[in-house]
Amino acid sequence: MERKPTILITNDDGIGAKGISHLWSALKDFADITIVAPSTEQSGISMGITLMSPLFLERAEWKGETPAWRLSGTPADCVKIALNDILTTPPDLIVSGINRGSNAGRNCLYSGTVGGVIEGVLQGVPGIAFSCVDHDNPRYDVAERHILDIVKYALKNPMPAGTLLNVNIPNQVKGFKMTAQGGSHWSDEFDRRLHPTGKTYYWLDGKVPDSVDHPPDSDTALLAKGYLTAVPIRISDLTDNPTLDEHRNTFEELY
Repeated sequence: MERKPTILITNDDGIGAKGISHLWSALKDFADITIVAPSTEQSGISMGITLMSPLFLERAEWKGETPAWRLSGTPADCVKIALNDILTTPPDLIVSGINRGSNAGRNCLYSGTVGGVIEGVLQGVPGIAFSCVDHDNPRYDVAERHILDIVKYALKNPMPAGTLLNVNIPNQVKGFKMTAQGGSHWSDEFDRRLHPTGKTYYWLDGKVPDSVDHPPDSDTALLAKGYLTAVPIRISDLTDNPTLDEHRNTFEELY
């Protein structure tokens, strides 16, 4: 009997979020799954880790026989705990999501969904981050239909070591595109408020500005046209090598 692949599932919306349930549903018959996800929402945490407070790990109830845990930490914490204390061998793949809201363009740098996958890739485990583009009305059912095909593809055609796959899914999918990252970024807006104690506090808000000029072959542009996008993102080496070559000698002459 052929061995099922092993998959670790995490997210940043919390273990009680709808998206992670749809992600599990898409893969439950295909793979041996373990779930380790944050106890509470960790959106925007990127690949932050918990250093100044203890982490509490508890078994979580889940459908079927899937082993699941909730952790009082970030997605990256979840992956660290899973790889170092829960799993006896590394999984074949880490899958994160399904996130509520887009992680296309440069916004993926803020994403805890992507951050959990980055932690796995840094430890030598390939991974995919899945996100529904529509934050207010995410069609997790639409995303679920396409997840298994993409996971099978990634296992059969693995990304190079140090590279993850960032997948964003619109509510209506007209096709698949593997493409480059767009230039979209979050436009900050701060809601300034007065606390009853007299202190000023802020709520961060904002949106992706419509005026951004998206390259026509980028994920942000193609998502607007109804395509599901997948962007291979390399995180193993962030060195700007042309700049290094240009400045190395002149910088070292300063000493």
